[in-house]
Amino acid sequence: MKKIIKLSVSILFIILLSNFSFAQKKNKDEIKIKTSAVCSMCKDRIEQNLAFEKGILDVSLDVKTKIVTVKYNSNRTNPDNIRLAISKIGYDADDVPADKVAYNKLPPCCKKDAPKH
Repeated sequence: MKKIIKLSVSILFIILLSNFSFAQKKNKDEIKIKTSAVCSMCKDRIEQNLAFEKGILDVSLDVKTKIVTVKYNSNRTNPDNIRLAISKIGYDADDVPADKVAYNKLPPCCKKDAPKH
């Protein structure tokens, strides 16, 4: 009898775990945002700072195209919040301009008018 109860509990646990995993996968979204990033320091800054934002699952910036690809949980954040977060780091995000205070704190090589390097 104890073996049957243990087996039943194990099966129930596996079912619940698989449903939880499936529910999380359904809420994954991805967005591509054009930024004003110009160098590898910008890449590091954007990727590291966005990683701490609520709902962000993965961030990757292509410096050549200046496009950041963000995978996120749509139950926890949305594209407008992501653009705002990028702006607060000091970079343009699509039509959202960079926060002036944050932009002024960027190193000279990360400014929009910085020469290519």
